[in-house]
Amino acid sequence: MLTGSCHCGKASWTLKGDPGSITACNCTLCRRYGALWAYDYEGERITVTGQIASYTRAGRDKSSLEILFCPSCACVLSWRGLRLQEDGRRRMAVNLRLAPPGLVQDLPIDHFDGLDTFEDLPSKGRCVRDLWF
Repeated sequence: MLTGSCHCGKASWTLKGDPGSITACNCTLCRRYGALWAYDYEGERITVTGQIASYTRAGRDKSSLEILFCPSCACVLSWRGLRLQEDGRRRMAVNLRLAPPGLVQDLPIDHFDGLDTFEDLPSKGRCVRDLWF
């Protein structure tokens, strides 16, 4: 299980199980936040707790989402989709930058072009460590 918390400690997330590869996105929000995302579904492997505020982003056809952040220190904790998937589940991701570096440094990074094509980009063979250190 991985955990992450905001700077002041008033909000946190947990992700149970293998996070898989981590996504770096270049959309207008993610590049400003500098977030690295690990995905699952609300109420399944991801839990967000504590004091949380939100910002709603209206985006492309299927990208409308809500950014969850700490209202005290403004750290971005996660995002969750505003539309349910066909199976009734809600997609969600947590910001791995809030986890202890030693626990996530070897996770592989996938790149997603959320700015232009809205498609996955070829792997560059990097891991979280390569973006942090």
